[in-house]
Amino acid sequence: MRKVRFRDPAGSVRTGEWTDDGIEAAGRSYDEEDVDLLPPTDPSKIVCVGLNYHDHAEERNKDVPARPLLFLKPPNTLSGHGDTVPLPAGKERVDHEAEIAVVVGEQARNVSADEAMDYVAGFTCMNDVSNRDDQDREQNWVRGKAFDNSAPLGPVLATPEEVPDDAGVELRVNGEVRQSSSRAEFIWSVPELLEEITTYLTLEPGDVVSTGTPSGVAPLEDGDEVEVEVEGVGTLRHDVRRE
Repeated sequence: MRKVRFRDPAGSVRTGEWTDDGIEAAGRSYDEEDVDLLPPTDPSKIVCVGLNYHDHAEERNKDVPARPLLFLKPPNTLSGHGDTVPLPAGKERVDHEAEIAVVVGEQARNVSADEAMDYVAGFTCMNDVSNRDDQDREQNWVRGKAFDNSAPLGPVLATPEEVPDDAGVELRVNGEVRQSSSRAEFIWSVPELLEEITTYLTLEPGDVVSTGTPSGVAPLEDGDEVEVEVEGVGTLRHDVRRE
């Protein structure tokens, strides 16, 4: 099943099921063009993983850390399918980062890897838009990662059985493939990541764990059209504009 959050023509926020024939919700059918798609979850936080692919570590000239590298994106970073993401003014390099994102289904604390998937509601697509000018100058990455609307998320939440263990992830800019890899290339698996994260903090229902990006990150330019596709989920589309 693929679940979707949207604002209907009357302005009500609804949750429905994304089908081949449209969106089904509360006994009604809606066309995608007639509604405003929202991020498929409303998280209290987004926990992101850095350097979870060997090839991305290499392209960033970084050693693979001994344990998962974690950082946070707060709720102000959210944007959705079809949105325009503003790129920070005056920055020379703001990169795209295609990621497979995990959405938590119930409160999780001190979860073992063996039971971690029991806490997963599903998967979605994310673009961890990254301001390299500041990221490469600071340690906590607030300027580099936490600026407004820098976490496009969507378009749907696909339940775990819809997403293969080796699900592919691909990012295209203006139709050109920039990034292409799969979940099978993770250094740390989803269960391992959830075990590590919940050792230190509680994940609440709706929270997101974004699992890292493969190689191919590159700068975005004013007007670029971006697509992030995850096998079993679908394709997140957004564009970008220079502030």
